[in-house]
Amino acid sequence: MELTTLLARMKLDYLEAGLDSLCEQAAARDMDYKTFLSTALATEWQGRHQRGIQARLRQARLPWIKTVDQFDFDFQPSIDRRQVRELAGLGFVERAGNVVILGPPGVGKTHLAVALGVKAVEAGYSVLFLTLESLMSRLTRARAENRLERALQQLTYPKLLILDEIGYLPLTREDASLFFRLLVRRYERASLIVTSNKGFIDWGEIFGDHVLATAILDRLLHHASTLNIKGDSFRLKEKRRAGLLGRATPSAPPASQELHDPSARQLDPLSQLDRPADTGHSH
Repeated sequence: MELTTLLARMKLDYLEAGLDSLCEQAAARDMDYKTFLSTALATEWQGRHQRGIQARLRQARLPWIKTVDQFDFDFQPSIDRRQVRELAGLGFVERAGNVVILGPPGVGKTHLAVALGVKAVEAGYSVLFLTLESLMSRLTRARAENRLERALQQLTYPKLLILDEIGYLPLTREDASLFFRLLVRRYERASLIVTSNKGFIDWGEIFGDHVLATAILDRLLHHASTLNIKGDSFRLKEKRRAGLLGRATPSAPPASQELHDPSARQLDPLSQLDRPADTGHSH
């Protein structure tokens, strides 16, 4: 049986495509048989690995591809680089932990969430990215079509679920209840990354119910790392540098800004809400 036929039947597509080049390299470097076999198998594995990454990236539905190395930490000095690097090691995914990224609009919350998602994809984990709006649309439609349980199960499957833009739009109590059900399904089973422009004290308004918000935070933060970004908007920095927005005047933020700075009031989120004596749910 010819070699090309064997490679085709064994579905060694990447080795077959690069076989001539590998043979030339082996002759030029005077490879022994064991080294040549190792190089050939590595070629096949690398091809399959890259194909898997591309497939998982498509399934993840990331809005774009960003990496941790592309993040401008100098522009956002409030971020602990060591903490981000540690998160990029994906120990939180292995432990089914969560990451909460807080900050005003434009400071890089989504960039960091996507970058951690890309790391997870490269490591072989299944990832799914959704905005909160698209998540709620999916769940409410499923409920209307009497397939909510199936939809919740599908959203439990990804090892890492990224939920972007919590806080930009308020939810009805019914929608918040759906969100809580999903959180319970994933609790201590799979990881979440959530981004929000609101401090935890404001989550009662987001979810339309302080008791439900407390229950959500209780599970979300139980095994979670929190990143607080206090800097300026990336999207406006170039215009500011060009003088299109006027000169920035460094000063202490006004009292009203506290409403838009999640990091200013998040040290003890559960104590800030009206925590019920018994939420009706246990860990």
